[in-house]
Amino acid sequence: MQNAFVTIAKFQYSAEAEIIKGRLESDGIKVFLKDNITIDTDPLVSNAIGGIKLKVLAKDEDKAMDILKSINAYSINDNGEPVVCPNCGNNHIELYSTITSLKSLVSFLIGFITGTLPFSTRYQYKCEDCKTEFPIKN
Repeated sequence: MQNAFVTIAKFQYSAEAEIIKGRLESDGIKVFLKDNITIDTDPLVSNAIGGIKLKVLAKDEDKAMDILKSINAYSINDNGEPVVCPNCGNNHIELYSTITSLKSLVSFLIGFITGTLPFSTRYQYKCEDCKTEFPIKN
């Protein structure tokens, strides 16, 4: 069973999967991507087929998982430092878009109807630990 591939992560887009694949391969881990060509052909089917599956040999699973956990997926500022929550002081912060005004709602609706990207989007940070939402400082 050591030569069987196991899924250790799933990604919506192939660019994300390719970056992680390169990182794992640089440490000598054999990596296989499943469904990446299908999703590159039609990205809208990504959720329907469960995304791009990143697979490694079963014998390398623990090492690969340790590498995945070491990659920081949280927000950083322009200086490369982690963004810190003003409420609890932790750095488990994610960036997300929000619709908080009439302008952003109308922009979203126009983008949704025409199939284009919204031209007015507001972004905020959200702490995963205490759920505090705070704006991006300019």
